[in-house]
Amino acid sequence: MNAIRVVVADDQELVRAGFGMILDAQPDIEVVAEAADGAQAIEAVREHRPDVLLLDVRMPVMDGLEAARRVYAEFPGTKVIMLTTFDIDDYVYDALYAGASGFLLKDVRRDDLAHGVRMVASGEALLAPSVTRRLIAEFAARKPSGPAAVVRAPSRLLDQLTIREQETLRLLARGLSNAEIAAELVVSEHTVKTHVSNVLSKLQLRDRVHAVVFAYEAGAVVAGEV
Repeated sequence: MNAIRVVVADDQELVRAGFGMILDAQPDIEVVAEAADGAQAIEAVREHRPDVLLLDVRMPVMDGLEAARRVYAEFPGTKVIMLTTFDIDDYVYDALYAGASGFLLKDVRRDDLAHGVRMVASGEALLAPSVTRRLIAEFAARKPSGPAAVVRAPSRLLDQLTIREQETLRLLARGLSNAEIAAELVVSEHTVKTHVSNVLSKLQLRDRVHAVVFAYEAGAVVAGEV
């Protein structure tokens, strides 16, 4: 099994070095490059084509949000995790619309850092269920607009999904894990993974986080619904 290739981008050298050391110590993760600003991050992605880019929001030359937009457009195979010092703020909403697959706080525990990278690399949801519900509900209520939006979801697109796939999408939007969805639908986790894969494929969404956004934008669920 190939190691997960990661680029770490942060304008603080100690943060870059610390995250790099933590991740490089994992047997299944390899830090292939570091970057001190958004422009360097894009160059690093262009050169190394990593699986995951850890990207600080606030950086000189080019901030993380603009870098995320460009990486999302040019390198769809690279998943972006935004680094922030704030739990829930405007940057997080903007980051999701810029194409990020999730976010981590800079004071994240080392085990959670590695776990987050693995989850995003595999297409799983990075956000914990409670955070997902709170974040996405507020995110959907704000509904940013403009070219940065990664999802514009007319409800007719839901017709592409089977009834069971629509149920799976609604449960995803509630922040449920595969195991919890399996319990709700009384099916195996393997079946849930198949449903999730079909949802992402049919709706052309890159991961579970954006499937959650889609569910709110398409009206499959209502903001604040649990």
